[in-house]
Amino acid sequence: MPAPDSATKGPTSGTPLRDLAVMIGGQGGDGTLTVSDLLARYFRRRGLYVYSSRNVLSRIRGGHADASVRASERPIAAEKAEIDLLVAFDAEAIRFGQPELDENGLILYDSSSFQSDAPSAVGFPFATLVGGQIGQPIYKNTAAYGAISVMMGFDPAVTRGVIESRFQRRGAEALEKNLKALEIGRKLALERPELVGRWSVADGDAHERLLLTGNQAAALGFVVGGGRFFAGYPITPATEIMEYLMRYLPPLHGVVRQAEDELAAINMVLGAAYAGARAMTSTSGPGLSLMTEGIGHAGAAEIPVLVADCQRVGPSTGEPTRHEQSDLAHLANLGHGEFPRVIIAPGTVDDCFHLTVRALNIAERWRLPVILLLDQALCQNSVTTAPFDLGPVRIDRGDRLGAEALAQRARYAYYEVTPSGPSAYAPPGVPGGIAQVTGNEHDEMGHVSVNPVNRAKMMEKRMGKLVKLAPELPEPAIFGPADARIGIIGYGSTFGPIREAQERLRADGRTTRFYQARTLFPVPVDSLRTFLDSVDVAYVVEHNYTGQFARLIREHLPERHAKLRTLLKFDGMSFRAPEIAERVRGG
Repeated sequence: MPAPDSATKGPTSGTPLRDLAVMIGGQGGDGTLTVSDLLARYFRRRGLYVYSSRNVLSRIRGGHADASVRASERPIAAEKAEIDLLVAFDAEAIRFGQPELDENGLILYDSSSFQSDAPSAVGFPFATLVGGQIGQPIYKNTAAYGAISVMMGFDPAVTRGVIESRFQRRGAEALEKNLKALEIGRKLALERPELVGRWSVADGDAHERLLLTGNQAAALGFVVGGGRFFAGYPITPATEIMEYLMRYLPPLHGVVRQAEDELAAINMVLGAAYAGARAMTSTSGPGLSLMTEGIGHAGAAEIPVLVADCQRVGPSTGEPTRHEQSDLAHLANLGHGEFPRVIIAPGTVDDCFHLTVRALNIAERWRLPVILLLDQALCQNSVTTAPFDLGPVRIDRGDRLGAEALAQRARYAYYEVTPSGPSAYAPPGVPGGIAQVTGNEHDEMGHVSVNPVNRAKMMEKRMGKLVKLAPELPEPAIFGPADARIGIIGYGSTFGPIREAQERLRADGRTTRFYQARTLFPVPVDSLRTFLDSVDVAYVVEHNYTGQFARLIREHLPERHAKLRTLLKFDGMSFRAPEIAERVRGG
């Protein structure tokens, strides 16, 4: 398939970009995510570290949508504060993106339907040209990618290879049209000498890295960790976990079920887990509310389940595609009555993989519900990560009994009180393993009981697990010198912005120490106390209005109350490093 223009290289001696950001904006359906994906694929092929994010509405077409791609020679885990290139398919995209444009940045816009007098704005009639030559204006997104490739001095062969890998699976016609659109965009830019090679993008050393979202990593962690049953209902931003497992779990004799609603999903998971399978569901705010009773049943009946909560803006439907961390208070006090639960919060894609494995072990070994607390940015943004190290992966299924072990017992009690905490478990069907399992209060044999002495004994058995399992919970990760007197506490996707804020503060002569919480409940009072004792002040960075994690810390460590400051953001957008650094500078 000839493409003569693609063999023409523009000069690549322009301004070097070692850490660059491109924002693509337009209306939903304009293909902003396609441009983002193409750029991410190119940068990945050149060995750069990539972080891509999305800002879309919960609709199929219409309404403002944008996507950002950041590429850097060094590891990154957050959006860049300033963008170097804004690609706008409508005037609204310029209004949204221009405030974030770097002082040396450029706006590339589609002049087919509007004109812009913004400084440093360059217009090309992408939609008009591809509509006339290809017959479908939607290919303007690929044309824009072609123009960007010339402006940034991309290697034409690699640029074309990205198109081929992205669209080949859609058939020869789609590939041919996209290659033609690529050349339309390249030709437009090549006709403007001042734009050719305006920037140069060097290669990086991240060639052997993966580009994954947190949802994908959690799904892979579930598979590698021995998970074999998943049931869920589609809900943003959790759906990709189920979609990814649909691809990878069945070949390993696993089962994925799309339930009719969240009530059915949690009950399917309860049944599978009781039957002996490692089981998980994923959901978000409204779905979590529907699952609450089922999760309480898991706590009372001592059934090990894993629930991935992918947080979004709430309450009610809220903003399904926007970012927040406001489910913690609900999860820490989940359901009526009292029962043990563990809340684990990954902060990176690597965490999403490894902590999912650990969450499965904790759930099954201690026979209780575990919540994997994610958030929209961590769930859906793509980031470059090293291949997962499978060396530390261990599967611990707890005290499981087979027929031979059961035959040596005088009795089998599903809820037996043991010195270690959890009861031994025999999967249904094992000879001698008959059990009665119920969400009613019960005795050791599972018989319903309202006896006060028995009630106290069973409550102490269940709740005592939270004390005994503490040494097995994911420990915090600490970043920064031990003698730093300014502390920062955060969890989830605040990891990347906090780490970059530390760099900015260090450049100002302010050293900081970052406590990345990976267990949120039971509250890790010992490590938090040690950390708080080492600093004069600690900023708790969260995406919610009331400072939910800070409230939990104050509740469990009231004597350290005076050291805590809340640093909050609740507009649906992720923190940028300058926001955190500026607040810390202000005291």
